[in-house]
Amino acid sequence: MDRRDFTKNALLGAAGASLLTGCGSEESPASDGAANVQPNKQVRWRLASSFSRSLDTIYGAAEVLSERLKTLTDGNFQILTYPGGELVPALEVLGSVRNRTVEMGHSASYYFIGKNPALAFDSTVPFGLTARQYNAWLLHGGGMDLMRKLFADFNILNLPGGNTGMQMGGWFRTEVDSLQDMKGLKMRIPGLGGRVMSEMGVNTQVLPSGEIYPSLERGAIDAAEWVGPYDDEKLGFHEVAQYYYYPGWWEPGPALTFYVNRDAYDGLPTQYQEALKTAAREASLHMLAAYDHKNPAALDRLLEKDVTLRRFPDEVMQRAQEVTTQLLEDNASGNKQYREIYDAYKSARSDAYQWFGTAEAAYSNFAFPEPGASAGAST
Repeated sequence: MDRRDFTKNALLGAAGASLLTGCGSEESPASDGAANVQPNKQVRWRLASSFSRSLDTIYGAAEVLSERLKTLTDGNFQILTYPGGELVPALEVLGSVRNRTVEMGHSASYYFIGKNPALAFDSTVPFGLTARQYNAWLLHGGGMDLMRKLFADFNILNLPGGNTGMQMGGWFRTEVDSLQDMKGLKMRIPGLGGRVMSEMGVNTQVLPSGEIYPSLERGAIDAAEWVGPYDDEKLGFHEVAQYYYYPGWWEPGPALTFYVNRDAYDGLPTQYQEALKTAAREASLHMLAAYDHKNPAALDRLLEKDVTLRRFPDEVMQRAQEVTTQLLEDNASGNKQYREIYDAYKSARSDAYQWFGTAEAAYSNFAFPEPGASAGAST
């Protein structure tokens, strides 16, 4: 055996000695040098999602990540995915990653604005950026640097985790013809959108996906929003609420995020870190494309089931926009970190709206049909 073979075998033996037979990574993070010489290290992580397994597109992003990562590392780095509530409660994913109960999570950051209101900008704010606009800001407009600083306070590295695209306005058991009709409604709606609704007289609450249908069915809530036609059909909302409203002005492009415990990430070989980031990007792209493909057919099916499609009245939209602006400004007042993120987001939104409001808006206004026209639905 020559010296090169001896060195190679010694390195492989060291990697084998550090084999992880359970979940998690090694006890102490490896140095950069050690990370670079362990390409065959066996790593097993757990990922806790906020979403149920039946929601194959939004939960499926974690599965896409897992499968792609397994392929990129020849099976040496594997992530086991768990739906909301199986390992940790759906709305406790962020804290579980922070505490390293699990190495990774997948969720919508606006669920956690109680921990820091600026987390809304990692997902969406009412009358904010669309999916394409958000990705432009995040990946090329400085948004990622701001989000990385925000998540550093939670000992988390954030990676893009998908986007649902423009959402619907949700399911209502009664019609909403005016702003007055909103007052007193009990509605499931999270994030800053929920805060806006509260200011408009709506009694809001946050429920995980599995609790929405029974709450609507028994009248515990009068309305609920989730994502859009594909998921909403799966969850059966059309069976317990007739009126389907649009647009989801509070979620014009809600991004999902993969949360990675920073200590666990720093303990990975460099090759695995890069593979993880690559797999996350692919999963993120996959989710948005999948929703854009699945939602049109799902909406057609819903309209064939006597669902009544309705647009929110202008006075509801106008009041919601006024309240949103005030809430954003109030949150930024006296909060340096929030102000920095908000000002950058607002600037990006202004630029994006000017461009998208030119060629793209002109085309869509001319070319797109009236909502529900193909199925003869009421508008």
